[in-house]
Amino acid sequence: MDRSRIPHFYKMSVDERVRAVRERGLLNDSDYQSLVSGEHTLKLSAADKMIENVIGVMGLPIGLGLNFLINDKDYVIPMVVEEPSVVAALSSAAKMARGAGGYRTQSTDPVLIGQIQVVEIPDMDRAQAAVFSKKQEILDLANSFHPRMVARGGGAVDLDLRTYPMPSFDSEMLVIHLHVDTRNAMGANLVNSMCEGVASLIESITEGRVFLRILSNLADRALAKAEVKLPPKLLAGHGYSGEEVRDGIIIASDFAQVDPYRAATHNKGIMNGIDAVALATGNDWRAIEAGAHAWASKTGSYTAMSRWWKDDDGDLCGELELPMKVGTVGGPLESNPSVAVNLRLLGAESATELAEVMAAAGLAQNFSALRALATEGIQTGHMTLHARTVVKAAGTPANLFEKVLERLLRSGEIKVWRARQILEELQDSKPGESSKLLEKSDAELGVGYGKVILLGEHSVVYGRHAIACPVPLNMRAFVEDVDKGVELLIPRWGVEYQLSKPPEQRRSFENAAGAILDELGLSDRGIRIEVFPDVPRGMGLGGSAALAVAIVRALDKHFKLKLDDDEVNRLAFKSEEVAHGQPSGIDNTMATFGKPLVYRKGNPPLVELLNIPEPMSMVIGMTRTQGLTAKTVGNVREAHKHLPKVYEKIFDDIDALVLQAVSAIQDNRLADLGELMDINQGLLNALRVSTPELEKLIGIARDAGALGAKLTGGGGGGAMVALCGNTGDDTAEAVCAALESSGFDTLSFSIGGES
Repeated sequence: MDRSRIPHFYKMSVDERVRAVRERGLLNDSDYQSLVSGEHTLKLSAADKMIENVIGVMGLPIGLGLNFLINDKDYVIPMVVEEPSVVAALSSAAKMARGAGGYRTQSTDPVLIGQIQVVEIPDMDRAQAAVFSKKQEILDLANSFHPRMVARGGGAVDLDLRTYPMPSFDSEMLVIHLHVDTRNAMGANLVNSMCEGVASLIESITEGRVFLRILSNLADRALAKAEVKLPPKLLAGHGYSGEEVRDGIIIASDFAQVDPYRAATHNKGIMNGIDAVALATGNDWRAIEAGAHAWASKTGSYTAMSRWWKDDDGDLCGELELPMKVGTVGGPLESNPSVAVNLRLLGAESATELAEVMAAAGLAQNFSALRALATEGIQTGHMTLHARTVVKAAGTPANLFEKVLERLLRSGEIKVWRARQILEELQDSKPGESSKLLEKSDAELGVGYGKVILLGEHSVVYGRHAIACPVPLNMRAFVEDVDKGVELLIPRWGVEYQLSKPPEQRRSFENAAGAILDELGLSDRGIRIEVFPDVPRGMGLGGSAALAVAIVRALDKHFKLKLDDDEVNRLAFKSEEVAHGQPSGIDNTMATFGKPLVYRKGNPPLVELLNIPEPMSMVIGMTRTQGLTAKTVGNVREAHKHLPKVYEKIFDDIDALVLQAVSAIQDNRLADLGELMDINQGLLNALRVSTPELEKLIGIARDAGALGAKLTGGGGGGAMVALCGNTGDDTAEAVCAALESSGFDTLSFSIGGES
């Protein structure tokens, strides 16, 4: 298993990500519990001992840079950064480089420079000669202050001299550079104390006066270098050939080499990657920044720190070298528990190894920025994330967040003042006005319906019956013409995808939507598909199928394709096959027709409308963890292969419950229906698709008076559905109140009768 490759990591909940990292051996049990419990964060009492005048602790997100292969070793790189898209862009660049052998890095010894300024020297030439003659004595004295560092192979190793004029005093100064190998420590205090310690000896040798004695943050004796080589075939995408992307990156690089205005932004992109790792590992990012920018000016003109060119084979080559003095041990690092976890997760065994990893991260981030500039532009894929930050900065309450976000994106003015203006408009609007979809008429919108499965999950994949009902949640989509390419925008989910690419270059989510375009022959059209989902993502409520149906219907309306419901259903099923592998077909059928039904997989499938004579009151309770249907279906499939007779019996038992439930619904025997749902939940638990959190919600619902409750959808997270009797009593209200008081989101609705 490649330790740094974790497919679909960005789709997982936080808990699932932590578990995935642990499963790959990157976290020990202690670190895992620390992250899960929140104990990894810096406590206020500890912060009070770190700096002065403490009043609180400020948090920043910790993300993981994935896919890194550096000198043939896998790395997962912790990053602390608040800027959207940095972690995703860096991980994407690492994945591409991985296909070409990854990054090659090297570094010099971790030498930090201490400067000792000597003034009022009567004879400069004699002073310099005397210092050189006493060099070993000076080094020995410096090392006497830190014998343990010498024992670890470090310590003061060399010195050199420089002279500079002092125009204000019409004289010269002598500056002695003390070279100190600080091993795995950052070494600032160590070097400063050495400079202080040898000051008296320097004065006696030079007959001058020592003034400043302090380290330099231009650590040009501690260099880290990263290189990468990318064949053009890996660069193709976004409608551009690999050669076009390669040449665009080189052109952008040449610009930064000669123009300091461009170089400043170019280098800022490099430091986006480096600073984020420095913060995560407790290193002094300000010192690293200062040294890096000073290094960029070493020729007398500020220029790019990286260089990109084409080699004789036509491959894109990138190189980054810069000062990188970092540490992996020491009090400042060990006092922050987050830093300790991050260092163990990274697995760098020395300060030089960490420096090389940071150089690779800087080069990866630089590549991502240049590739974006050379193709679709830096804003694509970034605007939605930026807009979310703007909406939050405007003080938008949670219940209006998505509505403000949608309108802000449509306005094109991603500004805090505009977000506040939209928020005020929504707060002042009459009930119902805020739900209008950006003044689009129903005739322009494609709609797909969400669903719950009352009974029959998983067994329906194996040819058994299932009962499904619509929920008052849907997907709405519309299509508009653009100049070039196919864009898919789902602002509420933070999705901005370019679908104008061959299927083999699409990600799985892109391929699901792209399959529809390919089938309809629209992949080469210039269109934007914008989707506004009420169906929450990953909750087992049919979101992906409803999305597919909404897109198909929006395309049908825009291009006047005259598709009937059966054709819409077929195309949505094709999309579901791409997304989930072997779907039963129930989700896309529900998303298309939006009516209660009994379903059984087949060719053709059995689809029967379900008569519900009296309205039934239902409550959906949502966990805090997304359920990945493809994962749970795959797990059941593997278990079925191992014990086919056992699992076939479970599927048969579920099927029998479904058929009994059909009769119970038609006879309005809701107490029986609730009991059948409870038994179905027990069998789903036997299939290992339930979770402790789902069981908690189900227990809360039953205790609050629900007649029955079970998970709905694929499980592994997601949602549960509770039957609360016929409409008219207070059971649904009580169930919602109990769930919400425990911190869970709910949805109450009725199905059947006149509802």
